[in-house]
Amino acid sequence: MDIKRSGTQPSGAGPREWFTGTVRIDPLHSAPDPARVAMASVTFEPGARTAWHTHPLGQTLIVTFGRGWVQRAGGPIEEIAPGDVVWFEPDEKHWHGASANTAMTHIAIQERLDGKAVTWMEQVTEREYSGS
Repeated sequence: MDIKRSGTQPSGAGPREWFTGTVRIDPLHSAPDPARVAMASVTFEPGARTAWHTHPLGQTLIVTFGRGWVQRAGGPIEEIAPGDVVWFEPDEKHWHGASANTAMTHIAIQERLDGKAVTWMEQVTEREYSGS
């Protein structure tokens, strides 16, 4: 058994290569091999979002605070709110983040395949983010 005590894992800023705007990542858990799951609480300030990306085994988001937006490639932007659970299928290109005027926090859960949990792509443009 391994207990991660609240406040024992440092918060970090979301890297500029992967995010637009102000993003804080709070690690929750990264299971040791042979388990593959990794979890983090991610907080996006208004207007902040991920770059486009995929996950080899999919990703689950659990919204815990605020209002956010999610979009899969070719689909509409969808609003998400506390209590909503979002599932992105394996290798489904997508982005997620806060709405333009409200911060959002979600728990992100994904699994590693051959040591890799995510493939980062291009930034979401202002035009894509605004849905125009």
